[in-house]
Amino acid sequence: MTALEIQAAAVREASRTLALASTETKNAALEAVAQALLLREEEVLAANAADLTAGLENGLKDAFLDRLALDHGRILGIVDGVRQVAALPDPIGAVLKTVTRPNGLVIEKRRVPLGVAGIIYEARPNVTVDAAVLCLKAGNAVLLRGGKEAFRSNQALANIMRDALTGVGLPADCVALVQDTNRESASEMMNLTAYLDVLIPRGGAGLIRAVTQNAHVPVIRTGEGVCHIYVHKEADLDMAADILYNAKCSRPSVCNAAETLLVDRAVAKDFLPLAVEKLGAKSVKLYGCPETCVILPQALPASAETWDTEYNDYILSVKVVGGPAEALAHIALHGTGHSEAIVTGEERTAVDFLNAVDAAAVYWNASTRFTDGYEFGLGAEIGISTQKLHARGPMGLEELTSSKYVVYGQGQVRE
Repeated sequence: MTALEIQAAAVREASRTLALASTETKNAALEAVAQALLLREEEVLAANAADLTAGLENGLKDAFLDRLALDHGRILGIVDGVRQVAALPDPIGAVLKTVTRPNGLVIEKRRVPLGVAGIIYEARPNVTVDAAVLCLKAGNAVLLRGGKEAFRSNQALANIMRDALTGVGLPADCVALVQDTNRESASEMMNLTAYLDVLIPRGGAGLIRAVTQNAHVPVIRTGEGVCHIYVHKEADLDMAADILYNAKCSRPSVCNAAETLLVDRAVAKDFLPLAVEKLGAKSVKLYGCPETCVILPQALPASAETWDTEYNDYILSVKVVGGPAEALAHIALHGTGHSEAIVTGEERTAVDFLNAVDAAAVYWNASTRFTDGYEFGLGAEIGISTQKLHARGPMGLEELTSSKYVVYGQGQVRE
């Protein structure tokens, strides 16, 4: 067996104990994790500082460094997320339905853990904790494989959680971090069908495509976010500018940030200068269609690839459209099924847009930045699923479960 197979086998063994743990034990484990993160914060920040220094030396982009960085505020946010998950109802054991058959059999459908989840992710160390605590509360052991840029941070966080687990009597291997961050370890993890029940990639489009195309372990596709803000001719333009600014600039490195603005031709000449004034606070670079470039000479001409690009940066694509039909057609062609928004004061148009758009989350007069487990009341999230089986949108506890049928008889046999 390889080193990774040995590690995965230990996680599989630990999952059997965790699957039978009581809600009280799991909640005690999460509270122990929260307390340990606070007590050992300096350890985490020191490891993160080393990762950031290495990242700067290796020329990582600002957006990438933002995803990598931890500070006191972000640690507090992580801890708050842990405690929110602990406070949520335990999905395990919930009876989804009960049917009594004519032959007297009582058939019960019950929620159960998936088993072992593998998470492959890039430079966001908060994922180490978010993914682990969600898996733990849902009764799943987890094998984490982060990127090399965040390895020190991930190692510190994983060690803290493993120590907390043993403190409440659970196996440390309910949470494990892959120690090898080279490409070969990711490829090997994609084929651990004997040990992993599901694989969830979190990161850029390249990572997600690689996992989806190459994994033999079942995959839940997450994260690709070419999200659109569509400003309809009946929009409150000041509101639209505020929503666009928030969706693009509040944190451009995340998957729910807006990447493309669609604006009705009827209001483009009024709205685009207003939007640029707002976006100028962050020096947002613009790529535009020919009509956009006439209205905004500072915009660079868009290429065919522009509309499919997830920038994760202070860059925005802009297209003038003739109305809702053209906006919907553009989103259908270039959207990734993540989050889409319309800004309008016309209810019929909004309802038609919300019904027509094929995405995990659709918004009327609100920023796409709300597509988040925390904002949706799920506590932390393990990712934003952009597929349709078996989970879609922010993935909380219920999305990390499966079900089984429990059948009660009195000696029945099938004729």
